[in-house]
Amino acid sequence: MQKDVKKQNISVNEIATTNVISVPQTMSIIHAAKTMTKNGFRRLPVTDSGTNKIIGIVTATDIANLMGGGDKYNLVSGKHKGNLISALNDSVHEIMSKNLITFGEDSMVEDVAKVIVERKCGGMPIVDKDGVLIGIVTERDILKAFVDTPNYMCVKDAMTKRPHVISPNAPICSVTKEMISKKFRRLPVVSDEVLYGIVTVMDILKHVGNGEVFKEMVTGNASDVMSVPVRNLVSGNLLTTTPEESLTDIANSMLKKNIGAFPVIYNSTLTGIITEFDLVRALTKI
Repeated sequence: MQKDVKKQNISVNEIATTNVISVPQTMSIIHAAKTMTKNGFRRLPVTDSGTNKIIGIVTATDIANLMGGGDKYNLVSGKHKGNLISALNDSVHEIMSKNLITFGEDSMVEDVAKVIVERKCGGMPIVDKDGVLIGIVTERDILKAFVDTPNYMCVKDAMTKRPHVISPNAPICSVTKEMISKKFRRLPVVSDEVLYGIVTVMDILKHVGNGEVFKEMVTGNASDVMSVPVRNLVSGNLLTTTPEESLTDIANSMLKKNIGAFPVIYNSTLTGIITEFDLVRALTKI
């Protein structure tokens, strides 16, 4: 049986992921994308090669931003004059987040969870007293710790209602713009009120990391990729839940199946989406 985190007030070093893969700021963006894709990570801490002190973090959302979603596309359109291949071979230093919040190894899980919820970010780096990276705490780590917290809530009590949706024919650039502007990591794909699937920032990352993005290029320009319909990225394996399923059951399903979100279906219609973030937000309030 897992510890009751709130009652025992345990420190983050008891739940943190410690076998963290970090990268130097000189690593190319495409190499970072491949590393994340290979290991199933949404984020990579960027560390100083000499000291291993954390200096930044690069995420799947940063890749989506670069792929036309937001201001990081300026790297493609400006410095690299629209050439996506050239931009992807630039260093992660160009797109990584530098203004970081970090926690010490003796920080409390509740404090980390609070910041993750407030900032809507998927994880927090853990450092020692010298700023050296020693671990990372993710939504998944917190969910594992809180999953057995006694509660009487159902999916409908924590889900995001009336989620933003996107058409399967929408180009990748529209998807990334929606994700970045609304701060979503996933969007249901709906056609004629029928749920087609879910597209995530990890789908976009994998599109880059597994090399598919290069197969779509004719000229090397970003427009070759940006116009690809999102249906090309959507997985056919779709699992759903209902508004009345217990929060504990859906949390355990997420952990067991290694899935970050479930569409919520009522009367054959998409009525919401329940994510790891939603569960962390709900369970840490109990």
